[in-house]
Amino acid sequence: MAQGKKIGVVGATFLVAGNMMGSGVFLLPSSLAKIGTASIWGWLITTAGALLLAFVFAKLGRLSPQAGGPYAYARDWFGPYMGFQTNTIYWFANWIGNVAIPIAAVGYFSYFFPVLSQPLVRCVAVLVLVWLLTFANIIGPQFVSRVQTLTTSFALVPILGIAIFGWFFFKADVFQGAYNVSGQSNFGAISSAAALTLWAFIGVESASVTAGVVENPEKNVARATLAGVALAAVAYISSSAVIMGMVPNAQLQTSDAPFALAAANAVGGWGGALVSLCAFIGAAGSLGGWILLTAQSAKAAADDGLFPALFRKANADDVPVKGILVVAVLMTLAVLVTSTSDTASAQFDVITSAAVVLTLLPYIYSCVACYFVVERSHTWAHIGTFWVLTSVTVVYCLWAVFGSAGAIVKYAFLFVLFITVFYPFFSEQRRQRRQAVIVPPPAS
Repeated sequence: MAQGKKIGVVGATFLVAGNMMGSGVFLLPSSLAKIGTASIWGWLITTAGALLLAFVFAKLGRLSPQAGGPYAYARDWFGPYMGFQTNTIYWFANWIGNVAIPIAAVGYFSYFFPVLSQPLVRCVAVLVLVWLLTFANIIGPQFVSRVQTLTTSFALVPILGIAIFGWFFFKADVFQGAYNVSGQSNFGAISSAAALTLWAFIGVESASVTAGVVENPEKNVARATLAGVALAAVAYISSSAVIMGMVPNAQLQTSDAPFALAAANAVGGWGGALVSLCAFIGAAGSLGGWILLTAQSAKAAADDGLFPALFRKANADDVPVKGILVVAVLMTLAVLVTSTSDTASAQFDVITSAAVVLTLLPYIYSCVACYFVVERSHTWAHIGTFWVLTSVTVVYCLWAVFGSAGAIVKYAFLFVLFITVFYPFFSEQRRQRRQAVIVPPPAS
């Protein structure tokens, strides 16, 4: 791809922050309200885990920048089967999780048009957003980056506005009165909160996955990853804490637009309207970045013969148009299947729980790959430090799996085993491509 078509460090930073904030924060206060204010401990633990993951991906991005992110690292250090498994899981997790983004956006837009709260109408509106951002991706990654840089700025208005000015309306008794309403032990509640809040940081690997379209990836991938996570973490913790002290727990649990509800309770309807508009724009815009990330991951695997060749085909700007369209079709099906949920929040919970569990395995593989990458280029003292760092990060990922819903974990495990049966098809394709390269030319 021409250098002028690539994403700079600012665009990549907003891609990381936007992918996280646009998809993660806007409906989570309602989900976490079902646990209570003990979920703040979950936020803190998840932030520490996310920073560890950010450091891992930043190190990988600096020492071994590759298009495909977790897939590429699993392929290089664990072999083609693990690469195939990682890409398949990661690709499914991404397009499933992508569905939560337009759901959040439409949930906030229902503040202006309550009819959008009805399942059928909400379904149609979500599908419109999916296809609009799909066509934006077909135009090219630079266009998507510009759109996301703009929309992330809108997303920051409600997040930072509530995080800063919401404290003037914070009520300690409201916050303290709903410490743990989950019916679980405090440890169980915090573990569940950690699993839920991890969704807010899914996207930490965005810059590494899209390294192929980032300028100077050896430096910019690392910078964008760490800066994006830091920006998101500060906004998440402060805004979540203040909302739980502004809105009674029972009211917060059923809200499809918790930031708007908090603003409306504080300053009236105009505040709720402003926050709803900004949240809608921010959430909708982040979908563009996630579609780009999903398509690039699949293309990297298809280039290696470990994913259907359909995903390898790209236009002059290196945009895998057919792969993007396949993702849009699958997202459409997922929207239709989950559209019977009573509220946007309930639909959001089901989708994000599945996406988080599936994403954790590629994260674990990336952590171990980071150790190997460091071993190749550092002293023994550094190697020992990174073994501890990556091991702690893996333990954190396993704990997040522990805190996830049992049924979701069971089905995710079965899915991981099931995809094994498809590997021989791609293994054969890989052998055929090798043979085409090494067959000697006919004698003259």
